[in-house]
Amino acid sequence: MAEQITITFPDGNEKKYPKGITGREIAESISKGLAREALSITLDDDIMDLDRPINRDGTITINTWDSEDGKYTFWHSSAHVLAEAIQELYPNAKFAIGPPVENGFYYDIDFGDQAVGQDDLEEIENKMIELAREKNEFTRKPISKDDALDFYKDVGNEYKVELIENLEDGNITFYEQGNFTDLCRGPHIPDTGRIKAVKLTSLAGAYWRGDENNEQLTRIYGISFPKQKLLNQYIEQVEEAKKRDHKKLGKELGIYMIDQMVGQGLPVWLPNGTVLRRTLEAFLREEQKKRGYQEVITPHIGNLELYRTSGHFPYYRESQYNPIEMGEEGEGYLLKPMNCPHHHRIYSNELRSYRDLPLRLAEFGSVYRYEQSGELNGLSRVRGFTQDDAHIYCTHDQLKDEIINVIELTELVFGTFEMPVDIRLSYRDDNEDKYGGAEEFWDRAEREIKEVADEMDLDYKVARGEASFYGPKIDFIIRDAIGRKWQLGTIQVDYVMPERFDLTYVGSDNNKHRPVIIHRAPFGSMERFTSILIEHFAGDFPVWLAPKQVQIIPVSDDFNEYAYKCASKLKENDVRVEVDTRSEPMGGKIRDAETSKIPYMLIVGGDEKSDGTVSVRRHKEGDIGTFDFSKFLSNLTTEIDNKEVPEH
Repeated sequence: MAEQITITFPDGNEKKYPKGITGREIAESISKGLAREALSITLDDDIMDLDRPINRDGTITINTWDSEDGKYTFWHSSAHVLAEAIQELYPNAKFAIGPPVENGFYYDIDFGDQAVGQDDLEEIENKMIELAREKNEFTRKPISKDDALDFYKDVGNEYKVELIENLEDGNITFYEQGNFTDLCRGPHIPDTGRIKAVKLTSLAGAYWRGDENNEQLTRIYGISFPKQKLLNQYIEQVEEAKKRDHKKLGKELGIYMIDQMVGQGLPVWLPNGTVLRRTLEAFLREEQKKRGYQEVITPHIGNLELYRTSGHFPYYRESQYNPIEMGEEGEGYLLKPMNCPHHHRIYSNELRSYRDLPLRLAEFGSVYRYEQSGELNGLSRVRGFTQDDAHIYCTHDQLKDEIINVIELTELVFGTFEMPVDIRLSYRDDNEDKYGGAEEFWDRAEREIKEVADEMDLDYKVARGEASFYGPKIDFIIRDAIGRKWQLGTIQVDYVMPERFDLTYVGSDNNKHRPVIIHRAPFGSMERFTSILIEHFAGDFPVWLAPKQVQIIPVSDDFNEYAYKCASKLKENDVRVEVDTRSEPMGGKIRDAETSKIPYMLIVGGDEKSDGTVSVRRHKEGDIGTFDFSKFLSNLTTEIDNKEVPEH
């Protein structure tokens, strides 16, 4: 009898199969329909081709288009078809790397002296579809390091040669489809025929390996689908995203500005944006207060030695501003890249007892990173930003309860904005140079966050290689109103920094012990979160969050006094209100308020003044009726207090 392996399915059921069975055969054993839709499998954390033999026990997921790993496989294969099309049309092109990304794929290509521009993309798309229709299989071929080097030296591709030189012999594979061969570890879909629709979206310059001193390559971005109608839906989504672009709406609504004299990537919050941001901060402050956080304030700059101790310098050296030398003093200072080290020093400011723990320190702290100018993007990618940072110092016995508390807070935040959330447990990979701390601490921290996720019955995925350098984390990926995904909140368990900063507390045994640190930031950064909120709501913010909540429009100057009387009562109830007394036609005032996306307009004239009422217009709905003013005020304050979210 053939040796058996145990395969566990996502629902927990187990089944025995012969060793060496393929993912395709397992899919066929479940249903013919699943086998037709299958693109790859995920065995534990490894995504594999359907035809790869399975020689060990493991948990298997059959990946279709509807799964993230399925899309990853599909877009990875599409990058190869893009390269094959380029090879057909531009035989002298040299290929660098072509990975899948969150929405599609790209390939970095050296076209030599040949210029390729936006106008050429349609021809490349057509060639891709032509090649896809050949239904060529993706064939995996293990190859020795010497043979792989010889192959790419013969075709004069120095980029692939450099990649291979850094690979270990015995772990190198090529993939072939049609007349194209590429260095690749996989996985790939069964054949090119699965690719039915392609859109090459843009061109960009990209330095080889991200180094400005290297050759600049042409990066071609694209996206592909198994059905034409999915591409059509994607194009509609892109058009909708353009309407919601926070850079456009942020300017129109007076949220923020970027001024070249202030500096690229350094946003300036305008009055409306400041109201919006302070409202968000007040919301989180209130929730933190309920949970026992203490707020602190730390400087925007710190001694370089502080960041050497933490490891932020030099771990993140390339994304930091250059150190500031302080003349004869000989000391170096750094614009603060992270708030964490400052909080660790606050912890060290006094002797801590187990009775003092958990200690929860929170700060809306401004930090600075030197992002490349080509990567800056409105509020979503900036050089100066404010994090809703908190660090929880606790005993090992308190850790799980504190993680649960933070998860509940994070879920409350995103639930308030009606944003669906996907959860990812981000672990380290085998590249030890990327991480600090002892392996035993990492193993323990990864085990603990998984135990909490399981106890809370969270629906999560595990991602290896996505951890921070000092610990694993729980990442929260939200979906906005048009289905796009954004990574926002994060919770990190840290056994490394207590060692680096020699943090201790005196236990009940009168001995010193190390605390555990939880890093958390539900919003992530105020700038990026605001950019996502603008696009999520298309600038039509819920009333509680809107910079201007009510606009009162008197029908003539005779009713200005009544308008201001109503405004005064609204202000007494902390409603943000303005009275429009401009000498403009009524229709123009209404249009201006509508364009400004003010949630409520109150029209007041003779009838309203004599009856103590207001005629109410709701943004995007128009006239909703006449209300007794006190009734309108009661309804409004209830809507604000409940943080109600209208349809968006």
